[in-house]
Amino acid sequence: MSVKRVFLIILDGVGVGELPDAHVYGDQGSNTLGNLSKEVGGMDLPFLEQAGLGKLTNIQGLAADISGGVFGKMLEVSPGKDTTTGHWEMAGLILPKPFPVYPNGFPEDLISRFIAETGRGFLGNKPASGTAIIDEYGSEHLKTGSLIVYTSADSVFQIAAHEEMVTLEELYRDCEIARRIFQGEHGVGRVIARPFLGKPGSFYRTAGRKDFSLKPFGPIVLDRIKDAGMTVFGVGKIEDIFARQGLTDSNHTHKNSEALAFISELISKDFQGLVFANCVDFDMVYGHRNDTEGFYRALKEVDHWLEKNVPKLREGDLLIITADHGCDPTTASTDHSREYVPLLIFGPGLSPGVDLGVRKTFADIAASLCNWFNLEPWPLGEAIQLTVNR
Repeated sequence: MSVKRVFLIILDGVGVGELPDAHVYGDQGSNTLGNLSKEVGGMDLPFLEQAGLGKLTNIQGLAADISGGVFGKMLEVSPGKDTTTGHWEMAGLILPKPFPVYPNGFPEDLISRFIAETGRGFLGNKPASGTAIIDEYGSEHLKTGSLIVYTSADSVFQIAAHEEMVTLEELYRDCEIARRIFQGEHGVGRVIARPFLGKPGSFYRTAGRKDFSLKPFGPIVLDRIKDAGMTVFGVGKIEDIFARQGLTDSNHTHKNSEALAFISELISKDFQGLVFANCVDFDMVYGHRNDTEGFYRALKEVDHWLEKNVPKLREGDLLIITADHGCDPTTASTDHSREYVPLLIFGPGLSPGVDLGVRKTFADIAASLCNWFNLEPWPLGEAIQLTVNR
């Protein structure tokens, strides 16, 4: 089939059950939507239910016997369970080895270089929750001006600083220094600026977060679409994940409501190409904080948005709902989880009740985009075949 526009929406962290190798990552039993549905006493997501979400895993409250829309789930081939890995694989780039992680903090020689080049000291240098570490070191940071440095189970080097002590401009400059240092064997997936404000006992993170990602190490499907003269619009943190590569335009929205509102605007415009969007709240605001009620509210917001906006799609449009990894808010862990991700496809005239099965790699997205846009076939993945009823 020939497609004019694709709206690819990533619900960051919305997994549908552990992958076969989940035990390698300590994620046995993780099932973001399945476990969450039990925790909240059943889910009421009528639009997603009709689309076949309940067929992907046991989700309390969602029927599994509905004829459904076009549904399936995807398996991640790349090692890891982080944002960059998942998005890159969707763009057709499979990692041969995982990004490095630092469960015991960063090596002394790298930290020494960072101190020398930034001209500031450091606090922390350990895995930690972003909100907990500013509570722990925020007061000392205000007294000394030392930067708060920390990581997580993911491949990240994070720098927290109070905006009244370190301007955003300086914080971003310090992140660029760190990005230059963390290359090669220490090439973390992302360096992240984590600004905050407030007083001791009431610190809070601000909207000035910025990610400094590695550039993709090989070709990505975004480049191919862009080179064909089409629009490639990044929404949310997409521009950071791909270091702006392959995009023709971008709107760095900071929360789900902003991203969804902007996608609604784009649906009403006339263009040819791809809108690649990330809805970050599931992961950043709710999953990492094990906030089950907030996570469920965010799902209901997406369900309502889809109900209003899917009918606005035009002939030649496709809208895809998927995710980059899991982030089960019901487990003791506050980190990402190694899970299957949903694959729900909407569009005018699509034949209903189509089970896409378990896709063997996220790179099926890249292969499908090339097929739908009538471009040269992508070397990885298998294109999703869709039927339109005329």
